[in-house]
Amino acid sequence: MNAQSPDPRNNPHLEGHDEAEQAFLGAWNSGRMAHAWLLTGPKGIGKATLAYRIARFVLDQGRFAGQGAGLFGAPPPPTSLFMSPEEPLFHRISMGGHLDCKVIERGVNDQGKPRTEIVVEDVRGLGQFLGLTPAEGGWRLVIVDAVDEMNRSAANAILKLLEEPPARSLLLLVCHQPGRILPTIRSRCRRLALSPLPEDASVRLMMRYNPDVSSEEARALIRLADGSLGRALDLHGEGGLDLYREMIGLLAGVPAMDIPALHAFGDRLARADGALAFQTLSSLFSGWLARLALKGGGGRVAEVMPGEAEIMARLLSRSALDRWVELWEKLTALFLRAQAVHLDRKQVVLNAFLAVEKLAG
Repeated sequence: MNAQSPDPRNNPHLEGHDEAEQAFLGAWNSGRMAHAWLLTGPKGIGKATLAYRIARFVLDQGRFAGQGAGLFGAPPPPTSLFMSPEEPLFHRISMGGHLDCKVIERGVNDQGKPRTEIVVEDVRGLGQFLGLTPAEGGWRLVIVDAVDEMNRSAANAILKLLEEPPARSLLLLVCHQPGRILPTIRSRCRRLALSPLPEDASVRLMMRYNPDVSSEEARALIRLADGSLGRALDLHGEGGLDLYREMIGLLAGVPAMDIPALHAFGDRLARADGALAFQTLSSLFSGWLARLALKGGGGRVAEVMPGEAEIMARLLSRSALDRWVELWEKLTALFLRAQAVHLDRKQVVLNAFLAVEKLAG
């Protein structure tokens, strides 16, 4: 499978977030621009895409209209952030070639491997960058993707910039989990809260980016990803839907699981080329147990596969909810440990399925 998750740098489309876009345009057109914007919402719903959309708009419009309030003889106030990918400015920003735009992301360590967080070295020199006169007569702009991935030192460096923002500078802070960032950072930004797209809109986008996916498959992937289009695209590329079908097929037999089939499944994930599949299954299994617990607590859980609700109902009838919650916590910890210290993948898979069978026995 070759799922193509659109790179926010190169994606001209943004669906379902008109309210956030119009809020930014309203501030721009009024001339009362905040110097920092916090773009919040679940991962994979378009926050970084909106950030680049804003960046292109500001670096284009800012050359002519300053704060955007308009000048005598200027065109009417803009009503959209859209820019055609055919525009030279679009290409320059996507390639990192605009002198007034800087992107802060997780860098690499001394061994050349991606870091798990943004460190202070990644933001060094940012104050000097923002303090320079804009090279193209407009604004100096920084995108941080994502601010909740910063360590404490990096976050403090950003906070200093927010406390004393240079003139005609703009910071766009992508944030997946606002509770993880410093309250002082949150308080110094205007917030644009993006909500997950309606399921039908996500299904349409899934099929736009991957024409080989049927509407039924797209809907299943969106539900598996809890509404995150980005995660759904990743799952498609990882073969997540096929893994999930096999997982549900095995769980359907509980409390009399097909043990030979389970061993064959574990063997495949234990092969040298099965590391990614094991990682995907770990996420799917933990997510399924979380939805089982949610259903047991009276929450609404949409079926991903036909017959899944009946499996959940049967399991919940065979053991108390608190025991399923406890199992979810234990298996989630087991999967995380397996990936951290390279436990035997087949044995972990067997343990997980057999623990479900034991609890339902």
